[in-house]
Amino acid sequence: MITERLKKQIEFLLEADKMKSLYRQTYIIHDEKRCDSMRDAEDDGYHKRRENDAEHSFHLALFAMTLAEHANVPVDLLRVMKMVTIHDIVEIDAGDTYCYDKKGYETKREREEKAADRLFGILPPDQAAEYRGLWEEFEAMDTAESRFAAALDRMQPMLLNYAKNGVSWQEHGLAYSQVYERNRHIGNGSEELWEYMENVLKDSLGKGFLKDE
Repeated sequence: MITERLKKQIEFLLEADKMKSLYRQTYIIHDEKRCDSMRDAEDDGYHKRRENDAEHSFHLALFAMTLAEHANVPVDLLRVMKMVTIHDIVEIDAGDTYCYDKKGYETKREREEKAADRLFGILPPDQAAEYRGLWEEFEAMDTAESRFAAALDRMQPMLLNYAKNGVSWQEHGLAYSQVYERNRHIGNGSEELWEYMENVLKDSLGKGFLKDE
């Protein structure tokens, strides 16, 4: 018998597929190969492409699995992985607010809460409450798990930017001070990971990926 519960779960999963079409400001490291029909005579067959939300969430789950030992305190890895998997699902309705967009941040919370109401509301009540709770916990950063999850959420795009020669930072004309201030909170989840990323930032400044301001 196909239950209403299963129907709601499937509806939610199909809705979540939209994350594959939501593109962030960060570029994937390895350029994507074009099919032959999209190439011209001077085209090497590759083009840079922005990362989508689904790729970002997958990568964060892998970061969590791989780097959990570096959290400031022991964390519930499964809870961290659940958080990073669903933390951006609200962007299906709310859109991706660039982390350095001050004006966008003025309405970010309102837009995302409305999105959370609709998207998590698709699920059966118990799962809706669980997923909404995980999202709220991630946003609040008031537990060891959410602080570590948030640290990874900041670390991953920084690493991609660094590996891509700072292309997104340069497109937006970002300064070292801006990126430092935004990401120093990584240390709240992992001092060891922040030490590593501080070195990445200093090297990025030295290589001209960020403005010296």
